[in-house]
Amino acid sequence: MPRVRLLVRDVAGEREVVIDTLPCTVGRRDGNDLRLPGGEVSREHAELLVEQGRLFIVDRGSRYGTFVNDEPVTRCVVRTGDRIRLGRGGGAELIVRESLDDGASTRSSTGPRHELRQVSALLEGVQALGSGRVLQDVLELVLDASLDVSGAERGFIMLADADGALELRLARGRQRKTLTDATFATSRKIPEEVFRTGETRVVVDLMDAELASAHSGTVALGIRHVVCVPLNYVHYVESADARVEDRRIGVVYLDSRERGRLASASTLRALETLAGEASVAIENARLYREKLEKVRLESEMRIAADIQRALMPKPCARLAFAEAAATSEPCRSIGGDFFDYHDERPGVFSVALGDVAGKGPPAALLGALVQGMFASLGVSGTPAGIVTGINRALCRRGIEARFVTMALAHLSEDGTLTSCNGGHNPPFVIGRDGVRRLERGGPPVGLLEPVTYEEETVRLEPGDLVVLFSDGVPEAIAADDEEFGEARLLEIVQAGRDLPVELLVQQVTTALHDFTAGAPQSDDVTVMVVRYLGAPAAV
Repeated sequence: MPRVRLLVRDVAGEREVVIDTLPCTVGRRDGNDLRLPGGEVSREHAELLVEQGRLFIVDRGSRYGTFVNDEPVTRCVVRTGDRIRLGRGGGAELIVRESLDDGASTRSSTGPRHELRQVSALLEGVQALGSGRVLQDVLELVLDASLDVSGAERGFIMLADADGALELRLARGRQRKTLTDATFATSRKIPEEVFRTGETRVVVDLMDAELASAHSGTVALGIRHVVCVPLNYVHYVESADARVEDRRIGVVYLDSRERGRLASASTLRALETLAGEASVAIENARLYREKLEKVRLESEMRIAADIQRALMPKPCARLAFAEAAATSEPCRSIGGDFFDYHDERPGVFSVALGDVAGKGPPAALLGALVQGMFASLGVSGTPAGIVTGINRALCRRGIEARFVTMALAHLSEDGTLTSCNGGHNPPFVIGRDGVRRLERGGPPVGLLEPVTYEEETVRLEPGDLVVLFSDGVPEAIAADDEEFGEARLLEIVQAGRDLPVELLVQQVTTALHDFTAGAPQSDDVTVMVVRYLGAPAAV
């Protein structure tokens, strides 16, 4: 039985078509053996047939005519190398690559030479996949190898997203062309079925009556033949005891407008082999991309942590009438706790410690903003006025679900301590006569506007301590789920009240580390200790 091989060029691109059944009708109508879209291709344009061992092209009354080597014809012998044009210029072009060959096999898609080409394409594809690192490159290699192996016109890769739904990742045509305008809107039934069942699906002809209605959208595109192969990722383990469940990561979908091009057993075996290798390559590329992204994020977080530490003041501050030490340890790379102090007002030492709701970069950004507001407002404002101003600014910015608890105080050289507490853990004031808490103030900052914040004033004696801390200190958890607690904090500070403030802060953090050894923490830890030294001697 004769065979004809044509190079087809039309609005859909360029492709090779093998005709192994003659006569062969050609036209725009779905029922033609070779369906060709195009504005100048008639519904029943022409017919290829054999008479006395020769191949003929016969025009079937087309509107815009049939041409062989630019000569109009109604019936003409065609040979290898001839160029058949359907229409005057806006139709389709057929170049005869191989004409009648009586000695050839009747099925070029299953002959030994074709299978050898498939094996060669398969080996080249597998070898290329082994060198792929970037996910997009791997996807292109997979589709190009699949098209080479199968001879399909188009190929699509769909991968499962985080929710397990198939997402179109790449569409390619022959000659390694990416189909930027391709859509899968009318072709999801088959890939979703293959992804669900994990079994290869072959559709010989979508024009069959029972299939055409179920896939009308795909048929409308002129697609006749479909092969869809699952991408099953197989975990390789060292022993049978270390079994890990395999999983499907997506599908490879191939289609053509000609019948019978993809259905051979050798093609399916080659595609399934390629899909197995492709699954591993795709997953490895995905893991490699995730690793690079993780490294990039870790680098950015280290830089952010360095910036956050730079924004904090030095751990210790010493004035003629006061000294202070503080430390802040985020539970992640960067945290939402902050502390600050400054002495820009003569005879006044201003301190603040805050805790932003939430963790990580968002909390750190808001903490830096509040810290800047404290530095600018603290030059002339009272503690209540500063907290009121920060609250007003945050509320006007409308930062959703973000607020700050903070304690702020001014210590004057005569020992007067004026404080305002914005929903924070009340600081301790530890003196010779006992312990009191600084509780007066108002709600957390950034929640409600307008709010009137109050302040309170106490008198310190030389040697008295003020201890400010975030809730990460008393709520630190031991391995047995016991909390560190405020009582334990107070006990440690009272026991070491005569130590230099930096050593006292160090004792608190050491006790926290010993208490929580082996237990992961979920909150930032910040501690500040201020000691009043007494009024400086008059000069």
